[in-house]
Amino acid sequence: MLYKVEGIVARSMDYGEGHKIISVYTREAGKMSVMARGAKKLKSRHGAVTQLFTYGEFVIYKNAHMGTLNAAEITDSFHKLREDLMKGAYAAYIAEMVEKLTGEMEPNAPLFEQLLAALRGIADDKPPHIIAHIMEMNMLVLSGYMPELDQCVSCGSKEGEMALSIAAGGILCPRCRARDPQAIILGPGTLKLLRLFRSMDLRRLGGIDVKPVTEAQLKRCMRGMMDMYVETKWKSRSFLDQMDKYGIE
Repeated sequence: MLYKVEGIVARSMDYGEGHKIISVYTREAGKMSVMARGAKKLKSRHGAVTQLFTYGEFVIYKNAHMGTLNAAEITDSFHKLREDLMKGAYAAYIAEMVEKLTGEMEPNAPLFEQLLAALRGIADDKPPHIIAHIMEMNMLVLSGYMPELDQCVSCGSKEGEMALSIAAGGILCPRCRARDPQAIILGPGTLKLLRLFRSMDLRRLGGIDVKPVTEAQLKRCMRGMMDMYVETKWKSRSFLDQMDKYGIE
């Protein structure tokens, strides 16, 4: 069957001497694994379109197994993401999340829109760590996990300084905090942003100025939830951690 789809290359890997296997996340059909024959060759017509982050129109022949790339036209190469180490690292993490946490041929047009908006936002110098956190929340919800952030998961209270209990699946009020000694005490700015992330449309993301202490709490919260509820190892996140460790910006 022949598909003409709008898609984004979420993963690209070499295969054999001259080919590539790409994972294209499409608006119409979700994730599609595709063989791009000859894409590694110097004069290949598929060389540019099979690069990571490339957004365009793809013509794919697909039977019951892996598809074959017949033709493609680039809409946006997102070259800025490949030319900037920090932008590329965050974009790669977002693409990896979508690629790993979605099934083959499971359409999800809203997720496609959020992935495209995330790449555009990072390319346009919007804060990549905030965009990554919003996508993390999107992927948690897609995986069936929605943290309770509006009231204490234990008693229902909405009063006092809240703490996030990753194990309990939401926030705890001061009276119930002893139920989880590992709960992360949240500043008001952190809790507000976590609540916002659940419904944020990245297409409408404006400027967000986040204090370093708030960003540290956000990172700890989102990292904890991803590790608890999404059982996978993130190659690109490990690279981001190395960049943080050595102060690379």
